[in-house]
Amino acid sequence: LNVSMDMWNFSYTCLVSLWLHRFYIYSVVAFGISVWIIIQLFTTKTKKKGEKSNGSPASLEGIKDKLVNGYATLQAKEVYVAGVKIFYGSQTGTAKKFATGLAEAVISFNLPVEVISMGDYDPDDCLAEETTSRNICVFLVATYTDGQPPESAAWFCKWLGEAANDFRFGKTYLKGLRYAVFGLGNSVYVDHYNTVGRNIDRWLWMLGASRIMTRAEGDCNVAQSKHGSIESDFEAWKAKFLTWLQALCRGEKKPCSGKCKKGKCKSSRKQSKESSDHEHRASEHENTEAEEFETSSEEEADAEEAGGTNAVVDVEDLGNIMSHMKKAKVLLLERDPACAFRRVFSRSCDVEMALRRPSDWFLNMFSPVLIYFLFSGYKLIGSHSGVKLCRWTKSMLRGRGGCYKHTFYGIESHRCMEATPSLACANKCVFCWRHHTNPVGTEWRWKMDQPEMILQEAIENHQNMIKQFKGVSGVKADRFEEAMTAKHCALSLVGEPIMYPEINRFVKLLHQHSISSFLVTNAQFPDEIRNLEPVTQLYVSVDASTKESLKRIDRPLFKDFWQRFLDSLKALSEKQQRTVYRLTLVKAWNVDELKAYADLIALGKPDFVEVKGVTYCGESSASNLTMANVPWHEEVVRFVQELADLVPDYEIACEHEHSNCLLMAHKKFKVDGEWCTWINYGRFQELVREHERSGGAKTFTAADYAARTPRWALFGSRERGFDPLDVRYQRKNKARDISGC
Repeated sequence: LNVSMDMWNFSYTCLVSLWLHRFYIYSVVAFGISVWIIIQLFTTKTKKKGEKSNGSPASLEGIKDKLVNGYATLQAKEVYVAGVKIFYGSQTGTAKKFATGLAEAVISFNLPVEVISMGDYDPDDCLAEETTSRNICVFLVATYTDGQPPESAAWFCKWLGEAANDFRFGKTYLKGLRYAVFGLGNSVYVDHYNTVGRNIDRWLWMLGASRIMTRAEGDCNVAQSKHGSIESDFEAWKAKFLTWLQALCRGEKKPCSGKCKKGKCKSSRKQSKESSDHEHRASEHENTEAEEFETSSEEEADAEEAGGTNAVVDVEDLGNIMSHMKKAKVLLLERDPACAFRRVFSRSCDVEMALRRPSDWFLNMFSPVLIYFLFSGYKLIGSHSGVKLCRWTKSMLRGRGGCYKHTFYGIESHRCMEATPSLACANKCVFCWRHHTNPVGTEWRWKMDQPEMILQEAIENHQNMIKQFKGVSGVKADRFEEAMTAKHCALSLVGEPIMYPEINRFVKLLHQHSISSFLVTNAQFPDEIRNLEPVTQLYVSVDASTKESLKRIDRPLFKDFWQRFLDSLKALSEKQQRTVYRLTLVKAWNVDELKAYADLIALGKPDFVEVKGVTYCGESSASNLTMANVPWHEEVVRFVQELADLVPDYEIACEHEHSNCLLMAHKKFKVDGEWCTWINYGRFQELVREHERSGGAKTFTAADYAARTPRWALFGSRERGFDPLDVRYQRKNKARDISGC
């Protein structure tokens, strides 16, 4: 007991002593921590200073010894420049000679160099890979006749231009790609001087690529060349490029941020005090050279401004958009009015007419949309029509699969012409993939072109766009030959084709040329639907099933839009040829209206119901849709399955997974247990000719030209709607589903 008491007294005494002297203890601990921190800071600072004086990287991780000429040197694992790829587009061989000379100079830096002809390079497959390769891409390209690229660079330039103006690629598609451009031209041709080099520079910039230096332009005109000849211009630029490349290899310079002013690329980087004087002198020299080569980047500002103008264009309020487009139009016309018109019109008589009376020309339907369509790959026809090459046409030319119409109805996508006789529309749909850059109106208010001229120009422009694929890597020769003769016409490019007063004559002309007709309408013109002559397939867009949701999604201009909508569906039910409902699912907007959709199907009695997930078209001031509104394919499948349960006369027939689309078909197209959703196009042409010869007395029905659907196109097949004769292509980086048609 005494021992226990002694231990307790001792412990108690120690604890009391520690408590009474706690402030001294705290001070000692704090002093110890302070000394440890000071030692750590001093050690780190000394370590960094020693590394800097030895010229070694900040981190010793990943460093290995490399023996060079008998001496051991340190090489950092991090590589700032992996190599240089030099692309050239040449007509006479000058650009190729420059590319070879530049490659020889780059080899001295012990960097891998590759010289590539643009004609042998497929940008659709390979260019995106350069965003992560750490290569420097150099483009040496000449401008040929009338501002066109050399034949070898035609496809490269066409693809790049379309990608830069296609919302599906986005503004960051080539983010990470570092590049420099040297253009070859002749200032004698003032209107087209170095047009191709400027375009390539602008398009790369629009896709998010980063310049490492200012674009330069060589001039074959010795009187105007800044260095006396195009060879001297190139040598001066090459010296500057090699200086920048050397600095990039050391990690000292950063590529352009993209916020360039008048062609000057400025890089922000930290400079040490030791090299400040040297850097200052070098920067003065670089600025002098930059001024010598400085080229205007006004076109970039124009493109950015035009691309950012997403205001809705109404016939009733065209004045609102004009303020946004005025500057770009004035610049375009001031530089060369004739060139501006020729870029729109393909016939010389149209050019002459427009130049004689430009004020009248600007009053036609194109006036509010000229700049947008000029730079979006459209070929404008007359005063209100247009044609464009569908991405699925390009895909099938290369054996990479067709669109959902190929799967559902047997269309040959490479032989399909996407066009419209009316760019105007009566709706302002929230998911409009044209961002409402086309005009809208409730009636025809524009001068009217004849259907013969529209069709002729559409076919010629379509063929010219197909011709540009000749010799392109991957294009199948047999499909290229077939594509020169259009077999189908999808009247769904943009706008409301049925508004065109001569739509019946236009459709008849298509059939006379043995071209099938797929016409899409937004269900706001019931009388026009009733009066429409037989077409191969007539679509009605059913974007919502209630008055409230239709107003919210389609935003129609007609005050009696709902009654017009219902009357249009009733008119559709009276048609004897093939009819289709097009349902576009927008998550959180219209996916919960199954019973109402079933009622609309009972009203219009369509032969087919296409159900497709909405395609996200990028940001737009005209819509607040986001990727969150895009349903997954499994969600679309579930919706269609539930809808099919509510309409006993229909079943799910086909699926095209890549387009996020399914097809419900009326059971009358299931013959002897096999679906017949495809079309016998030859038989249709025979039937429609008999109908016309009889003056409309001899009619025919959808069943008369139906054809059996192949197994790979059926719902539940292993291929999920992809033609096994083609090879599906997956992008190698930044994979995005840009499905849609």
